Amino acid sequence: MKVAELFVKCLEHEGVEYIFGVPGEENIDLMDALKDSSIQFVVTRHETGAAFMASHYGRLTGKPGVCLATLGPGATNLLTGVANANMDQSPVVAITGQAGLNRQHKISHQYYDLVSVYEPVTKWNAQIKKAEIVPEVIRKAFQVASQEKPGATHIDLPEDIADMKVEASPLEIRREPISVASDDMIQDAAELISHASSPIILAGNGITRDNASKNLRQFVEKHQIPVVHSFMGKGALSWDHELSLLTAGVDNDYPSCAFAEADLIIPVGFDMAEVAPKSWNPNGDTPILHIDSQPAETDEYYPVETSLIGDISSNLDKLSERLSPKQRDLSWVATIREKALGELKEFESDTSFPMKPQKIISDLRAVLNKEDIVISDVGAHKMWTSRLFHSYEPNTCLISNGLASMGVAVPGAIGAKLVHPDKTVVALCGDGAFQMTSAELETAKRLNLPIVVLLWRDEGYGLIEWHQMKKFDRASHIDFTNPDFIKLAEAYGFEAMQINSGDTLQDTLKKAISLNKPVLIDCPVDYDENMKLTKKLKNMQCE
Repeated sequence: MKVAELFVKCLEHEGVEYIFGVPGEENIDLMDALKDSSIQFVVTRHETGAAFMASHYGRLTGKPGVCLATLGPGATNLLTGVANANMDQSPVVAITGQAGLNRQHKISHQYYDLVSVYEPVTKWNAQIKKAEIVPEVIRKAFQVASQEKPGATHIDLPEDIADMKVEASPLEIRREPISVASDDMIQDAAELISHASSPIILAGNGITRDNASKNLRQFVEKHQIPVVHSFMGKGALSWDHELSLLTAGVDNDYPSCAFAEADLIIPVGFDMAEVAPKSWNPNGDTPILHIDSQPAETDEYYPVETSLIGDISSNLDKLSERLSPKQRDLSWVATIREKALGELKEFESDTSFPMKPQKIISDLRAVLNKEDIVISDVGAHKMWTSRLFHSYEPNTCLISNGLASMGVAVPGAIGAKLVHPDKTVVALCGDGAFQMTSAELETAKRLNLPIVVLLWRDEGYGLIEWHQMKKFDRASHIDFTNPDFIKLAEAYGFEAMQINSGDTLQDTLKKAISLNKPVLIDCPVDYDENMKLTKKLKNMQCE
């Protein structure tokens, strides 16, 4: 068979369901081989969107999502989405077509050394230079992408290699044993918690990746330790649990009082790329009990006393068995929860227009089921979503907070809907981020995926303006004009709905969901609330 055909057989052997991408001249052999495959190739409108789709598929399934581009500009377009997946710890295998080996030694049309280009933004990558190594390269790419902490790998396939003849078969998939912490380390961790009067847990995305939410909840119930979530850890403990301190990440927000109260911080599955420890351990003097699949990154504000490295579920269970329940004063937890939840409740009946961010989030939460999925793009709305969209379950509020690239939400919603066709999937987009990948509306329509795009329109880069106003008390170069989003969405075949008053969003969202078709809702937002929040939190006093 051809190398391209063997390549596809290896992908099938790995259980690949979808490949997201844009074909090109240098991967036509691979595209032809996919014609006879069980793998569905999803043609996207831009390579970056393809990588975002693969990333969200990988995040929700735990299996590497696969994306593809041709050489040169196709590969460089793909790069941002691959880098985003890698820093979000989402398993992805990226495939690029490449110039033949016979012209890589010289300046040549569209040729760049893609192994060197992709090396800094992947866990591992390689070019296939010999036909017979295809099974080994593909097996390693999927194995490395899936290993904790997950991330992106990259395979570069030259066009002359793809056309060669080869005799080989896919390699057997072998699962590696999962390590757990030693009994001595478990004992050290138990003693550390026992001596603490006010420990708190910082729940990260690793809990979801390790399917450890159930174990965490049992641990919290038994030992009565409150939980603050990172943006990507949302839902590890349900927001309505009395020990949930909601989400950290905005400077001096309500959970900051919890960190100030703590004499021991227990990050569980925490990815440091999300938020610097300096923001929640500002003096670097609160000791850390590090529970994760990998050793901690060195950081002066992350003073690790003891680590439990390995399978998070097993280590939580072993620690719980060794640890005796202890009575602690948790009255402060209720105080923080009351303040944080009161902010959302305050705006439940707000009818001002343009709509307040708090009201948009309140209406959205009111119409969605516990298991439905919200995907936030990057912008000012991301900060409001992280603070106020409260999650019942893991992987139901997906926020990209590693590389945090704009444009993730619409492609991400496509990937999510393919994984969970039975759940409502809502993409939250600012008008700046939306325009970066809005062409993928055509992909959603072509696939007949009933996603809902809720567009927060403010005619500018609202998050950057927020930062500028905090530092300089004036904004600079953040304004732009928009197309008629209703006409644009309709041109792509979406149902389009306009919000013209502050009391219609809930009913509009309900209608959009009931239609079971692709829908865009254009909702003007009042971002004057950004600076009001900044001033409010600046003056906040922890009780």
